[in-house]
Amino acid sequence: MTTSSSSLVSSADVNGTNVYGADGTKIGHIDHLLIDKLSGNVAYAVMGFGGFLGMGEDHHPVPWGKLTYDPAKDGFVTDLTEFEVKGAPERHDNWYTDREWERRTHDHYGVPTYWF
Repeated sequence: MTTSSSSLVSSADVNGTNVYGADGTKIGHIDHLLIDKLSGNVAYAVMGFGGFLGMGEDHHPVPWGKLTYDPAKDGFVTDLTEFEVKGAPERHDNWYTDREWERRTHDHYGVPTYWF
């Protein structure tokens, strides 16, 4: 990500940003963001894990509230492990339209839902 004095960042700059576990180990990267159309809030960071040169990579949506930007790392930090992310509720192709799946996922991660 590009470091600046502004608190705003382009979504294009977030894509590809590394995500680190609490121990400082890189656990993945942000593939893309999902934004709630009604509130304008970022709802999920879809994280990429594993793979080689983009092939065989797994993608898992993580509630945005589980990530904190760390300027020293120029990346995001989370208390989650890759194991916890991969153990989240299984999703289907239209998971982002399924409120029940979202409720289970937010419960799994222990964060409040993004919708009001």
